[in-house]
Amino acid sequence: MLLKTFGWSFAVTALGLVAAVFYGGWEAFGIVAILSILEISLSFDNAVVNAGILKKMNAFWQKIFLTIGVLIAVFGMRLVFPVVIVAVSAKMGPIEAVDLALNNKDRYQELVTDAHPSIAAFGGMFLLMIFLDFIFEDREIKWLAWLERPLAKLGKVDMLSVCIALTVLLITSFTFATHAHQHGGAHVDKASTVLISGIAGLITYMVVGGLSGYFEDKLEEEEEREHEEEEEARRSGKQRSAVALAGKAAFFMFLYLEVLDASFSFDGVIGAFAITNDIVMMALGLGIGAMYVRSLTVYLVRQGTLDDYVYLEHGAHYAIGALAVILMVTIQYEINEVITGLIGVVLIAWSFWSSVRRNRALAAAEGKAKPSDEKTEVSSGV
Repeated sequence: MLLKTFGWSFAVTALGLVAAVFYGGWEAFGIVAILSILEISLSFDNAVVNAGILKKMNAFWQKIFLTIGVLIAVFGMRLVFPVVIVAVSAKMGPIEAVDLALNNKDRYQELVTDAHPSIAAFGGMFLLMIFLDFIFEDREIKWLAWLERPLAKLGKVDMLSVCIALTVLLITSFTFATHAHQHGGAHVDKASTVLISGIAGLITYMVVGGLSGYFEDKLEEEEEREHEEEEEARRSGKQRSAVALAGKAAFFMFLYLEVLDASFSFDGVIGAFAITNDIVMMALGLGIGAMYVRSLTVYLVRQGTLDDYVYLEHGAHYAIGALAVILMVTIQYEINEVITGLIGVVLIAWSFWSSVRRNRALAAAEGKAKPSDEKTEVSSGV
């Protein structure tokens, strides 16, 4: 099971590290290894959230996520994306941007740093919406019950998530964005850029998330209808097929996953410049890390880990909220990537331990309860 799920990740790791040695010797080997670890640590919460979505897909779409999705993640976000943002921000052609990335690494890094406010605003708003929609939903299982219960009640207010997100964006635009960090330690006014980029991130979330949610709901309705009419359809020999609808639902959920991965990768791509400004080593290191994130996502789905450790998804979404705030703050201030990674790891580790405690409490309660007793809601109690 482990080899089947992580086999491609192991193979890509070996090829990537060998390529690094041929490209820049043992120094490049060390840099690529560090970048791989950085990407995995920063994106573990991404894997948990992805697993919550991917478990709704069938085996075919899980394979698509691990093949085409990997190509998009590795080559699109870790190689093409840094070049594209330089081309757009510097108003130059893609060929010129690639030449700059390969032959003038210092200038390339300066342009990426200057483009960071717009990247952070887009990614920050997208991730913030994910967190807000999760925390305002009334869930049967609650982790931090003292916080989640009142927030679930507030979530009954229509469009509350959007209002809060826009308020955060406005505050950011007139505070952090007016002194946005640029290369050389300079600070410039990027209020309009941040505002436009943040709105673009919000629109992207609403469009992609809305479409995936719509088709997912339609799929569930169709499955319920088919279940009710199953025997009648068998007798008539005209079983209804939900293949086309399932395809639409899975496609938009796949698209949502890719946009989600893109938003998560922003901090990894930007943080990589603290280690190297060589686009080749960056692509190798972040690409290896992206492979492990995807393999870990599938592993969590196939092992049913989210069903066994029910607070993991909560911890991952709290990590998303923390990352969204960090991205907005980094528009003006530099925050070490170690801090960013540790916050996510601590929150997920905390939620995992809370899940273990819950499982033990349930096991003890079942040993004392009668078979006819109904289970009641259990929270972590913290």
